Amino acid sequence: MELRQLEYFVAVAEERSFTRAAERVHISQSGVSAQIRRLEHELGATLFDRSARAATLTVAGKAALQHARDALAAADALGQAVGEVTGLIRGRLSIGMVIGCTITPLFDALAAFRRAHPGVEISLQEDNSDRLIEGVRSGTLDLALIGTATVAPDGLDALTIISERLVAVVPATHPLARRDRVTLAELETHPIVCMPPGTGLRAVFDQACAAQNRQPVIALQASAGDAIADLAARGLGVGILSESMAARHRDRLTARTIDDVETPALLALIWKDTHNPAVRELLSYARRAFTEH
Repeated sequence: MELRQLEYFVAVAEERSFTRAAERVHISQSGVSAQIRRLEHELGATLFDRSARAATLTVAGKAALQHARDALAAADALGQAVGEVTGLIRGRLSIGMVIGCTITPLFDALAAFRRAHPGVEISLQEDNSDRLIEGVRSGTLDLALIGTATVAPDGLDALTIISERLVAVVPATHPLARRDRVTLAELETHPIVCMPPGTGLRAVFDQACAAQNRQPVIALQASAGDAIADLAARGLGVGILSESMAARHRDRLTARTIDDVETPALLALIWKDTHNPAVRELLSYARRAFTEH
């Protein structure tokens, strides 16, 4: 029995697909299938029901899954323990980042970490904040930069990077541009351009509207702040952004604080635990990078 066989077994069980598992572990599907068959032969039991479209665990497979995860975790812990003793941190870090959010200090932290610890393999993926949170909770992500309406999602640790009020952005010729501040009641009379559900900024906006029983028309949705600004600049709706996002477009858009949305939109780093020395080390680089920024 080999660790790679256990890794492939866990991947198929979690993905419920030999094809997706092969993509995840970066080998061919036939390679994954062959190793799973060898593992089944060694165990003397079939681990997957292959009769359906999805690969589902048999009773034996269900019994084996947690033990396989524990064995892989133990192997990782062994490597990490030796790495800490020798000062050579090795392993993998899976980092998540909210879509459309270009945060230079995070990239600076990753670059500095990589220079100091070239033995750590780093992967970076974009997604919406809700899915990133679930990724950290499930352990598929070690660390994620998210937009959120709460200081720390339940069960996770967090480091707040940015805390800002929501603003409405419009062209200088728009009626709202003549006001010092705007309210949700006023926004309700205009089409809105906003981020989609699952993002922190949208969560803050939706919660504020629900608290006042407001139902603005979300005419257009975009995952990137620049796209929202472009749409608002063309008169397609009132854009909803954070203060720093809006500041990048002050040459063509007027930003007005939404007076009755007092809950700030937060940008935060989240993680589940720091048993992984690579996570602890990256967090120290991130804190330093964001402090300097």
